Amino acid sequence: MLTSKQRAYLKNLAQNVQPIFQIGKNEISDNMIKQISDALTARELVKISVLDNSQYTAREAADRIAEATSSDVVIVIGNRFVLYRMTTDKKRYENRIILP
Repeated sequence: MLTSKQRAYLKNLAQNVQPIFQIGKNEISDNMIKQISDALTARELVKISVLDNSQYTAREAADRIAEATSSDVVIVIGNRFVLYRMTTDKKRYENRIILP
């Protein structure tokens, strides 16, 4: 669980991040969950876009993917959301963010 200061810091970082996944009309598959999990391991901070024809709202997709990938939802705005998960081996934001 992120504190408000941690969330604010990550929101600021996420402004410059481009969405690397899109959720369309298909279900959120196990393959997509694995790809997002791998991206979280590599990047720690991932932005995802939900298309208009999707059966999920951005909040529903964010909550479902965050639960499946053991990550935290940083922010949901419009049709985009940002996920964060600290990696164990190479902590990209370790010096800037202190997680409990």
